[in-house]
Amino acid sequence: MKGFTKTLRGILAVAALTTALPQIVAAQDFKGETVEWTVPFGVGGGTDVWARFFAPLLSQNLPGQPNVVVLNVPGGGSITGANQFAQRASDDGLSILGTSASTQYPAILGDPRVRYDYAEWKAVLASPTGGVVYVDPRYGVSGPADLDSLRAEEIRFASQGATALEMPVLLALKMLELNIRPVFGMESRGAGRLAFERGEAGIDFQTSSAYLGSVVPLVDAGKAMPLFSMGIVDAEGNVSRDPSYPDMPTFVEFFTEATGAAPEGEAFEAWKALMIAGYSLQKMVVLPRDVPAEVHDAYVAAAEAIVAAPDFRERAGEELGVYDQLVGDEADAALQEALTVDPEIRAFLTEWLSQDYGVRF
Repeated sequence: MKGFTKTLRGILAVAALTTALPQIVAAQDFKGETVEWTVPFGVGGGTDVWARFFAPLLSQNLPGQPNVVVLNVPGGGSITGANQFAQRASDDGLSILGTSASTQYPAILGDPRVRYDYAEWKAVLASPTGGVVYVDPRYGVSGPADLDSLRAEEIRFASQGATALEMPVLLALKMLELNIRPVFGMESRGAGRLAFERGEAGIDFQTSSAYLGSVVPLVDAGKAMPLFSMGIVDAEGNVSRDPSYPDMPTFVEFFTEATGAAPEGEAFEAWKALMIAGYSLQKMVVLPRDVPAEVHDAYVAAAEAIVAAPDFRERAGEELGVYDQLVGDEADAALQEALTVDPEIRAFLTEWLSQDYGVRF
């Protein structure tokens, strides 16, 4: 009887394994499927440009070459789309999300509108980025020496929100003591750029992909004047020039030359923390953390193949700049570290947002 029982268990185990095999194969093969890539911003912004660069490459490198469709779900500075993804995403690998600093900052600060939790997501690809602040040439500003004349102006800035992608930009402009009048509610940075082009805003900011693709032509045409790049901030808080704009001064350089002293204090420490959390690790492809291991591995392998392609740097030049991409466990570990913010810095940021913009958590 014991031998029969053992044999029966063996048969059942083999049967169970045989039954499971088609599911595993199906999970690894996306042939004929459509992957829905939620981008919680409008068309034309930095995250949209980034996603549309990677979408066809993902399609080519995922098993079965599925159709990868970008779904723009703007609103709430990316909170609307991220909330929707958290509620509706499937765990079969056919739902992915593209996040940005605007998605991360509200989660860090405890924004009550947030219904998503980064602990429930796993990053498979992360793209650092930089960005540039530029002004309307009508102000006659060409560099740090003209800061005082710029301070005399009330300047509109079309923004997604105080806790969105532009948060370190708003803090930098405050440190420069500029009289900025933010107009919140833009669906994306692309919408902010269009407001600038229409003359409805006098100052603007774009991340590298959008700046290189959409703003450089404005600069060349004399319709925009770059002030400074946000720079690159490493894990120790050191600020260096952005490799995408090696001849452009960083915010720190601009501030130092304009004021005669380097930035310091709580505001500067908070600015560096925001840059690390939102720009050194800015745009990410995330999956629900409970997807099967073979699905996760398929995405990691696809991302590795994309980044390792001989022509990746050449193709990514204008879209992504020259930043190193993080893939797999490296991307996910960096995400968890970047979202850990010192409580004192969080307290400074929440007080500043409350006092200047009436944002309360």
